[in-house]
Amino acid sequence: MCNLYSVTKGQQAIRELANAMRDTTGNLPPLTGIFPDQFAPIVRTAADGVRELAMVRWGMPSSGYAQLEATKKRAAKLEAKGKSFDFKELLRLEPDGGTTNVRNTGSRHWQRWLEPSNRCLVPFTSFSEHNKVFGGDVWFALDETRPLAFFAGIWVPSWTSVRKVKEGEVTIDLFAFLTTEATEPVLSVHPKAMPVILTMEQEREIWMTAPWEEASALQRPLPSDTLQIVARGRKWDGLDPAEA
Repeated sequence: MCNLYSVTKGQQAIRELANAMRDTTGNLPPLTGIFPDQFAPIVRTAADGVRELAMVRWGMPSSGYAQLEATKKRAAKLEAKGKSFDFKELLRLEPDGGTTNVRNTGSRHWQRWLEPSNRCLVPFTSFSEHNKVFGGDVWFALDETRPLAFFAGIWVPSWTSVRKVKEGEVTIDLFAFLTTEATEPVLSVHPKAMPVILTMEQEREIWMTAPWEEASALQRPLPSDTLQIVARGRKWDGLDPAEA
């Protein structure tokens, strides 16, 4: 599961490579370590049909089943303490930090967001998988120069939920990206999965515009050794955020 990545190329480069005609991100600095539930840039098709670069919060809504099970556990703890509660209200306010990676696109939970209007491109220059044997976080990129590339993502507009208890109920846009079988060098570090990476313009356009029957073929592993290990043992890739 990829829960840390970076994008250090400028927004103009992102717009040009993704054919985005509008930019709502403001002044986008290099992001050397993006973590779950943070805001990050994505390229999406807006409601007016314009392809735009926008800042969206990382973590799609978790499944109804996951939320129900979490609420049951919370309810059991309240019952054990002799406290009364309204289960429906407890379920509505159950915190959901979001799902960062999507693998099973056959799930009904995800199928509602697989049409072109809910697909997006997630720019990145490197991503990390954690493995203690390898020294902690291991960073992967297309090569040592960390060229700009994109994950195949999905997004949802104006989703209402509780992300954090202290934050309360919020209505925000959310995104996540797809994963697939891992190949080397990711396989040796994190055999479970790796992000779906789109390296060519044709792939990006298919992902953003084609019917799901065609776009689904892009949820496939990269050929082995397409990626390289470019850094190890730290929570960022690039200039130390404390030095920026």
